[in-house]
Formats: sequence, structure tokens, C-alpha cells
Amino acid sequence: MNPTMPMPTGTSRLHDPQSAISNGDSEKLRLFSSESVCEGHPDKVADQISDAVLDRIMATDPDGRVACETLVTTGLALVAGEITTTASLNIPEIVRDTIVGIGYDSVAYGIDGRSCAVLVAIDRQSLDISQGVDTGGAGDQGMMFGFATDETEELLPAPIVFAHRLTRALAAARRSGAIAWLRPDGKSQVTVAYDGDRPAQVTAVVLSAQHDPDVLIEEIRETLLEEVIVPALPPELFDPSSAAIHVNPTGRFVTGGPQGDVGLTGRKIIVDTYGGMGRHGGGAFSGKDPTKVDRSAAYAARWAAKHVVAAGLARRCEIQLAYAIGVAEPVSVWVDTFGTGTVPDDHLSRALGSVFDFRPATIILDLGLRNPIFGPTAVYGHFGRVPEAARWEGREIHLFPWERTDRVSDLLAAVEGAG
Repeated sequence: MNPTMPMPTGTSRLHDPQSAISNGDSEKLRLFSSESVCEGHPDKVADQISDAVLDRIMATDPDGRVACETLVTTGLALVAGEITTTASLNIPEIVRDTIVGIGYDSVAYGIDGRSCAVLVAIDRQSLDISQGVDTGGAGDQGMMFGFATDETEELLPAPIVFAHRLTRALAAARRSGAIAWLRPDGKSQVTVAYDGDRPAQVTAVVLSAQHDPDVLIEEIRETLLEEVIVPALPPELFDPSSAAIHVNPTGRFVTGGPQGDVGLTGRKIIVDTYGGMGRHGGGAFSGKDPTKVDRSAAYAARWAAKHVVAAGLARRCEIQLAYAIGVAEPVSVWVDTFGTGTVPDDHLSRALGSVFDFRPATIILDLGLRNPIFGPTAVYGHFGRVPEAARWEGREIHLFPWERTDRVSDLLAAVEGAG
């Protein structure tokens, strides 16, 4: 370990969080925190199973209707929901492959994908719902939000970006064998001090990593600080000598994953989106085919909001879409640039309406959402990142389709006309 690097402790070294702030006037700075979880977190195990089922259906039946919910606990996975499809499915096989792929391949972990019990309770989609969706209407009522900010290159809030970097680094160290005692479960949390709406400093980091039972807590804390935390966070914002650092604060994290806590699909929606800084309508994503606007309209709202910021029309933008079940046109479209816009929000709203078609069937077509691309979304966020492995229109993709900014020139022209 670098002798100049401080040894992390299980409890905060700072009684006053503001004392961690070394840049600017601390009285003007505010703190915001976001969390992320690893692929072995029980809720994320459930999300990955649900999306694996969805992808298997999309691969051969792009018009399939899927609402797949998963529960995982010690030695058991239960898959339930409403699915109408012509695809041939072996759901227990999908479940087992997913669990083993995450890294739960030993009974010592509380669940072994090769031997755990798998229960399936699947029915068909209600005809009352499908008759509204078949005509191009929304699969449910509800409101969905999209958000973007220019504070990071991902056009996402810094706390959630940094939290995801930590959990991805933790997973990479486990999968590569660089840290041999790591197990699949883990969580991170990052606190960022803001000067106005600009990130000024990382003031606190929480990292909890599941581990083998025979490793000492001192080794865990030293290794994770040096090999995960410091490399993952930007040095211009993170000073390990002054930030509050909590690594495995209880001192032991051996029992984790579905054995440590029951996992359910859709229980990490803030991790999936904007870390709490952008609002969320409440609908989960995983296990839902794109006729469910909980998923597709949230992607479209992010797509549109990202265009606003990428075009330089605002430094922050939030878009809300709302739908009625069976109705194609959204019942409302709300745009808020939080006073950072270069044009009035009402002008921007009209311009967005001329560039983006928010009807569900058009969203599905424009974003290619009838392809089996959903599995990679189930961990480390649905926005602002390069997927580890995904295909769109038969080719490898290096960006989720809703992260493209290919209509910036159209939006700028529309704003000129709306003024």
C-alpha cells in the first residue's frame, strides 16, 4: 500500500461532513449522495433474471408481451408474471444460467444456480390490457421522467456516476481474480459537495463488499481503498486524506446475496436511473417489454432530455411524460430546465414535440426496442454508459439507443422555429 495513503476505517473520521470540504466556501456548498449496487445484490439478481427472460423472448418473438417478476432467496428463485409469446422458453434453464453467470455457483454462497429450486408461475397477458396495446396505445397509465445534466461527460449527476464506477470496479476486480476473496454482492454510496449546481468535491465514500470468511477486515479495507476506490474516483474531486471513507462499516460481510436478503425485481429504481437527483415516476424497468411505457417512455424521456443538454440548450433538463392506458398520445409533456435554459421552457417543449414522437409504437421503432438488448441494462444503471454486451439490429452496439444524440441539429432548428 502507498505509505502516504490513509488507512480506511469502519467509522467516519469526520464528525462534521462540511469539514471534508477543502474547496470554496463551505457555507455555500450542499451535499448530495447516491448509491449503486453490484450484480450480486439480491434485487439485481432478480432484475437480471427478469430481463434474461425478456431477452430470450425478444430474440425470437419481438412482439411478445412480457411482465416478468422474480423473487430470489436462500436456495430458491420464483418467477411469476404475465407472458404472451410464441417463443419456446425453458425458464428454469434461464434462471440457472443467470445465477451462475453472476457468480453464485456454490452452496456456500446461499444459492447455487446449478442446484437451487426454481418455481414458475406464469399466466398470459390480460386481454383487457392487450386490446388497448394492440392498437398502439400505452400499456398502462402513469408518468415517466427523463433527466440530463452537463456536470459529467455521461450527462448524468456526478454522485450516481461515481457510485456506479465503484460497483463496476468491485465487480471487475472479482471477475478478473485481482481480489480473490471477493464475492458477488456489494454496494457503494458517494457524497458530492455542490457549489451551486457544480460538483466541487467528493466528501464521503461508502463501500461494502461481500467477502470470503477468512479474510481480515484490515486487509479488506486497505485493498479496497487502494485497488477500487482511489482508481475509480476523479483525483480532481476526491482526496482520500480528507474524505470520510467507510469500507465494510460493520466489519464483516460474508452472508450476502439472496441468502442475506430477499431479492425482488424492480426494487432498485433509483439506482437504475438518476440516483435520486432526477425524479422517478415509480415504475420499474426490468422484465417489461417495450409496450410498457414504464420502460420505453422513461427511455424516450431520457433520450429527449439528453438532447437538450447535448445541444447546449440547457445545463440541466428534466422531462415528464404521462399516459393513459390504451391511448397513444401522452396526456402531458412537461419540460423543466431549472432556470439553466437558453430559451424559455415552453419554446423548448414545442421544439421537442416536433422532433420527438412520444407515442409508444414510435418510441419502440425509433429506439429499436424489439431487440434483445435489455439484459445489460439490469445492472449499473440504464443510462449514460456503454453496455458490456448488447445487440441492436443484428450488430454489436457500443451505446444504448436512448443515449444517442443524433437529433441535435434537428432540435436546434426546431428551437429556432419555435422562438
